Amino acid sequence: MASGYTGRKIPLNPLSFNGDAVFNQLRRMIRFPLSPTSRLLRDLAGWTLLGLVPTIWPELTVWWLLAGILLVAMALRDAAALRRRPPLAIERFIAPALPLGAWRPVRLRFENRQAQSATLTVFDHYPTAAADCADLPQTVTVEPGGWTELSYRLRPVVRGPWWFAPVQVWLASPRDWWRRDDRIGEPALVRIYPDFAAIARYIRLAAERREALMGIHRRRRRGEGQTFLQLREYRIGDSLRQIDWKATARVRKPIARDYQDERNQTVLFLLDCSRRMRAQDDDLSHFDHALNAMILLAYVALRQGDAVGVQSFGGEQRRLAPRSGPGRLTALINTVYDLQPTLEPPDYAEAAQLVLKRQRKRALIVLLTNLRDEDQEELRPAITLLSRRHLVLIANLREPALDELLTQPVHDLPQAQLYATVCHYLLGRERVQEDLRHCGGILLDAPPQKLPAAMINQYLDLKRGGRL
Repeated sequence: MASGYTGRKIPLNPLSFNGDAVFNQLRRMIRFPLSPTSRLLRDLAGWTLLGLVPTIWPELTVWWLLAGILLVAMALRDAAALRRRPPLAIERFIAPALPLGAWRPVRLRFENRQAQSATLTVFDHYPTAAADCADLPQTVTVEPGGWTELSYRLRPVVRGPWWFAPVQVWLASPRDWWRRDDRIGEPALVRIYPDFAAIARYIRLAAERREALMGIHRRRRRGEGQTFLQLREYRIGDSLRQIDWKATARVRKPIARDYQDERNQTVLFLLDCSRRMRAQDDDLSHFDHALNAMILLAYVALRQGDAVGVQSFGGEQRRLAPRSGPGRLTALINTVYDLQPTLEPPDYAEAAQLVLKRQRKRALIVLLTNLRDEDQEELRPAITLLSRRHLVLIANLREPALDELLTQPVHDLPQAQLYATVCHYLLGRERVQEDLRHCGGILLDAPPQKLPAAMINQYLDLKRGGRL
């Protein structure tokens, strides 16, 4: 057909009929570039109602027809003027990397190089599956030869690389009788990473020596690997054991000793990507909480001079060999930022075999997972195997909802049954954890929000105790 009809069928559901969607589909099928606005439809409806007047006074029929011809001529002229107008120039301003769960602004800049003003209804095609949006669509007017900006807010909810499609702009005709659907601008790739707020907060507090506000405690240094580094002025939070009394007496002010922990050690994260990690806590899954804790501990370990790497299992397998030095944290984040928990079960035995095959040097293996009592039979031999060569830290995410259920009062039989079920479940988990301790593993059982501080404290205890 000359109209360009492609033969596609329009799916119509009488229970969810959308007139605008059907009209837009028809317009695309017949390749009509313009669509009428509500103003034109109101004017046509008014002219149609005026057709009742000639039924009473037939001598006005000619005038009514002339008014219709004039209306059609003006509408065609308005449509022709809109079709001749070139699209506006646009520039999108957005950061190439966005943190998960945080609202961030996106700016759109429009430039009108024509001699007429342009009224736009703007909708940016952000990745709807990956982010929430506020303040769209918007209507702006760009003056002749000028430019204008608008902004909206975006909150990423899914990690990974995501594409922004070209911006959709409805350009109004001079009389606002027609609108043209333009797609302008270039696609943009945006990477959504885990939230860096915890790392930034730790850096700030560490610089102020206020790690205790995050639940991170400085403990007395002991064991091997403690090398004297320097003398400095005493600071609040230092242990009295660090005071050098001879130097203090000499300069008449408190002087403390600084020690350097043993460096060149290895921390390898074993990241569970199985269905266990799909459990939701607040706005984040257990997998997202595990990523945040891993990144924060990796930052601390790198600051201590240790090598850091990661290996994922239970889905897509990725590995980053342990290394130290600048840029390593960025490499770690780029390796795991787009990983998602799968529907596969965790294969602890296979993960342990891969670690032993690839990691020859003794290391601290940090297993990030969500234990169940049915995992005991498979996890026990894996931990036993890893413990022969490495030091194994099992970081288990504990569901806060279970602890909250135990604090609820019991008034009837269903509540008593629920209470007993939760107790039975938690006792089973405690038996699994105790069994893993006997196999040589060090076990942490912490809610997702407290897991980063618990992991850092355990790491510092192991390091300062000379166990690595």
